[in-house]
Amino acid sequence: MHKPTPDMMYKPDMTDAGLDASAPVSAVDEFCKIRTSYIAAERPLTLYLDKREIVTVMTLGTQPELLILGWLRNQHMVTDINNIKSIQVDWETDSVAVTTYQPADNIEEKLNKRTITTGCGQGTVFGALMDNIDKIRLPEINIKQSTIYDLLKNLNEYNEIYKRAGAVHGCALCQQSSILNFVEDVGRHNAVDAIAGSMWFNQIGGNDKIFYTTGRLTSEMVIKVAQMGIPLLLSRSGVTQMGRELARKVGVTLIARAKGRHFLIYNGTENVQFDAMPRASGSRNTGANIQQMGT
Repeated sequence: MHKPTPDMMYKPDMTDAGLDASAPVSAVDEFCKIRTSYIAAERPLTLYLDKREIVTVMTLGTQPELLILGWLRNQHMVTDINNIKSIQVDWETDSVAVTTYQPADNIEEKLNKRTITTGCGQGTVFGALMDNIDKIRLPEINIKQSTIYDLLKNLNEYNEIYKRAGAVHGCALCQQSSILNFVEDVGRHNAVDAIAGSMWFNQIGGNDKIFYTTGRLTSEMVIKVAQMGIPLLLSRSGVTQMGRELARKVGVTLIARAKGRHFLIYNGTENVQFDAMPRASGSRNTGANIQQMGT
């Protein structure tokens, strides 16, 4: 097959490998009841450009071919769509192979100038983090439901930049219901890295700490907190499928959708003592008892 001419209405040869964006899971709510909910199906997708590994992006996987096509354009890796021969996604290997008619001759220069953004996703560092996942061993932690409520109440006093200007995420290092360090930044990964740096600089251990974030609990957030030695991760936002899987693997107690007197435990229910269950009302009082969950 020859490279098309510019005047042709050209489309690369692409797979159609879109997947469902969410997956059903069971979680335990503040009434110690099992609830079925849906979580985002986060997946890694490693891009190979002309057989060269370029980046791993985290995605829902609903339109992987178009995602990669747009990424190549926005990163100026490929400037002419007519130069793309094919985009082939293979979910068995979590990879996408892009083949061009004429490989870019300045690929090294572009890769060397790559900048990690301050946004919510940092898929470029995912592979390096995963290399150490099997070495992580976290201590057990036990927390009372009443302590979770006290901590959430105390956290309401923070988020100063968000209250004033919005457009930021907040992260906190906590011990029981006390906030030891609170950082806001335009991306939650920046905030967690700042706290990790503070812990390292001040020789603060994580074994008896809680990490709170306003952002969603993705795989990278779980790995970073685990690397900090912190056994409990708490968020007012949701959790992704891979975040939940990795939390189970490394032993992070994962509590999401935590706001007011509501929360959902996606991993580590046995580490939570239900000593302050709200008065049952409405649909939240329905569902199977935790003993029926087999945990």
